[in-house]
Amino acid sequence: QVQLVESGGGLVQSGDSLRLSCAFSGRPFSRYAVGWFRQVPGKEREFVAGINWSGGGTNYADSVKGRFTVSRDNGKNTAYLQMSSLKPEDTAVYYCAARPMVVQTTPTLYDYWGQGTQVTVSS
Repeated sequence: QVQLVESGGGLVQSGDSLRLSCAFSGRPFSRYAVGWFRQVPGKEREFVAGINWSGGGTNYADSVKGRFTVSRDNGKNTAYLQMSSLKPEDTAVYYCAARPMVVQTTPTLYDYWGQGTQVTVSS
């Protein structure tokens, strides 16, 4: 059974950095792409960033380009989201999700989800 567990969320100030981790278990991690999504109450879950199975391809939402970096360590079965220059509008629950091989930006195309971790950025 596949399990994803996010960690690293918290309360930070505007301009600070934070790194989220997504620990994957239950299947060969190297066969899965990982997407990062975020959601605020009353809004749909939105794509933030993603990385393909090999780490050779990444994709970012325009709102985070140049500030966020997605990476993975297949030896540790873990994906990361490094967030820099954080803004109050980045406040959300952040989720990691997994699907076979290639990143997609649509949440319904992902098979497995973590429980989410709260990121709050104060001004």
